[in-house]
Amino acid sequence: MAAQGVNGNPPRIAILGAGAVGQLLCHQLTQAGARVGLIARPGSGQADRVTLDFTSLDNSRYQHSVALLPQDADAVKDLDLLLVCVKAYQVVDALTPLLPRLAADCQLVLMHNGMGPYLTLLPKLAGRGLTLATTSQGALRQGQWQVTQTGPGLTQLGWIHGPVMSEQHRALLLGAIPDSQWCEAILPALWQKLAVNAVINPLTAIYECRNGELRRESFRPLRESVLQELIQVAAADGIALDAHALGERLASVIALTANNYSSMHQDLAHGRRTEIEEINGFILSRAALHGIAAPTNLRLYREIKRLQALSGQ
Repeated sequence: MAAQGVNGNPPRIAILGAGAVGQLLCHQLTQAGARVGLIARPGSGQADRVTLDFTSLDNSRYQHSVALLPQDADAVKDLDLLLVCVKAYQVVDALTPLLPRLAADCQLVLMHNGMGPYLTLLPKLAGRGLTLATTSQGALRQGQWQVTQTGPGLTQLGWIHGPVMSEQHRALLLGAIPDSQWCEAILPALWQKLAVNAVINPLTAIYECRNGELRRESFRPLRESVLQELIQVAAADGIALDAHALGERLASVIALTANNYSSMHQDLAHGRRTEIEEINGFILSRAALHGIAAPTNLRLYREIKRLQALSGQ
């Protein structure tokens, strides 16, 4: 029997990836009255429902009873929206077994750091619509089902393939997620987010520092070099980025998250695989395609790979 949602009805929106961002979105959508479920990992042995404990920026505490959906046809066949919030390198493997079970008109939304997985997914979608998204909202997972929001941020969504998301579902997402916007051209927004990640993530991981340390003058040549290489590669891909605006955005994010440790820093610290392939590695793959040299990104990529190998990943 399908898991039950609000008022006993099956959830029509599911989130694949119950990390900090996935649970943050689950809270925001539930607060907006949506019927939301979380897709359980195969063989996880979880109960039918869990209690999501969420603390907001103003320290208000919320508890939501959320349906856990097994990855079978009965549980996911009637979904209208599937939000995918797993790590970038997990996207294809996590989605591939689910795709045949989803309704033909189920809209997929990918939200992760870095870029690239959508290119692999496109041939597998069988006519389904695909939306790409990025968020700079901050959240910290305190326990398996306990998340604290650590910072506000802009969330951007936009169509990339297949049928465009319906006005109804677009309005639901934009109404539920604070400071969110629909972008008719999502790829420039994703490249801008990639630029921020390509600087902050590897540098904080390599130099074992908080984000705010990157404001030091000694980091300026590295910051600027990463951005300059990325701008050149993006231009070859048909994406025009303004160097001054990109530098200001990077400075703003560093200032707003000064006390934070980046996700790549945390991944290395805990012996987990990083998303270097989908961040600086993506820049390098596009650079190679266009015959462009990107030595600074290559240097950072190789150092993270070396550190990752030392941690056993």
